[in-house]
Formats: sequence, C-alpha cells, structure tokens
Amino acid sequence: QVQLVESGGGLVQAGGSLRLSCAASGIILSINTMRWYRQAPGKQREFVARITSSGNTAVADFVKGRFTISRDNAKNTVYLQMSSLKPEDTAVYYCNTLRELINYWGQGTQVTVSS
Repeated sequence: QVQLVESGGGLVQAGGSLRLSCAASGIILSINTMRWYRQAPGKQREFVARITSSGNTAVADFVKGRFTISRDNAKNTVYLQMSSLKPEDTAVYYCNTLRELINYWGQGTQVTVSS
C-alpha cells in the first residue's frame, strides 16, 4: 500500500525559507516521478514541482528560482526547498505520485507566509 507523508510546513515570515519533506512507503521513489502540488484557500490545486526517475526536475514558473525539488533515495524521501517565500505561497502543500494509473496523495502540510 502506497503512503505519502508530508512534513515541514509551518509559519514563516516573507523572505524566509522552509524545507518540506515527503516520506514514502509502499513505493520506491527513485523509480517514480514525484510531484508537489499546492492548494490555497478558495483556489484549485496547482502543480509546483516534479522530479522524474532519472532525476530530471521541473518547477512552475511562479516558483522558478525560489523552489527546488530533490530526492534522497536512501531515505525514500522527496524534498521541496522553498526560499524567498511570499505571502502568496501560503497554501497546503501535497506530495503526489501516479502509479499503475492510481493517483496517490499525502495528507498535506500547511505553509503560511506572513507579510
């Protein structure tokens, strides 16, 4: 059974940094594409970043230069390093993977950026 558990969210001032973690069980992260999404109140969930099995990464334009996705294969964990945070980055951040046509989501971790 696939489980994704996010952690690392919290309250931070604008300009600050946070690192989110997504620990996986039931899958091997290194052979799956892993994604981060976020959902702000009243808005649709949106793509933030992804890392493929070969290690290729991509981030959404609105976080380019500020967020970085990475993976620790030994810990079976994917990270989202966020810097230069803005109030508009406030959202619940979710870890996601698609495996055998099933979308798996974590429970999310709240990130709040104060101005």
